[in-house]
Amino acid sequence: MAEIPLKPASREDIRRLESALLVMSLYDRETVEAVKDPAQRVTWVDSLYVAAAALARERAGMPPSRIAEELGVSEATVRRHLKGETKAGQLVAKVYEKLLKEGFRVELPPELAEQCRREVAELREKLEKVKKALAEIQSWL
Repeated sequence: MAEIPLKPASREDIRRLESALLVMSLYDRETVEAVKDPAQRVTWVDSLYVAAAALARERAGMPPSRIAEELGVSEATVRRHLKGETKAGQLVAKVYEKLLKEGFRVELPPELAEQCRREVAELREKLEKVKKALAEIQSWL
């Protein structure tokens, strides 16, 4: 995987940093808990995106006014995220610090990891059934 630029110098660098911040933020335990509430799910994901995109652009040296224009939000919204006055802004800042110290890592909360393991096992089982059915059909041809 390509290195995540912590001080982006190009559009591609900004995109890579904002993507890393968003992915790491989405899998943070706090986010996983927050998005369990369907009423907050859409606004949380949207807020995380804006906060991650704003931080990546700020690290590239863009002023808040330009960030707001690019993201289609108010300058006040950008400033609140960047100052950590929003939950999303706080979380993205925490994730950025983690990225500085540890690099890009995504850790699923244990209960989500276990759920994923079960779903993967079920999918493998279904795949085997499909393969057997396909082999049987091919033997008829």
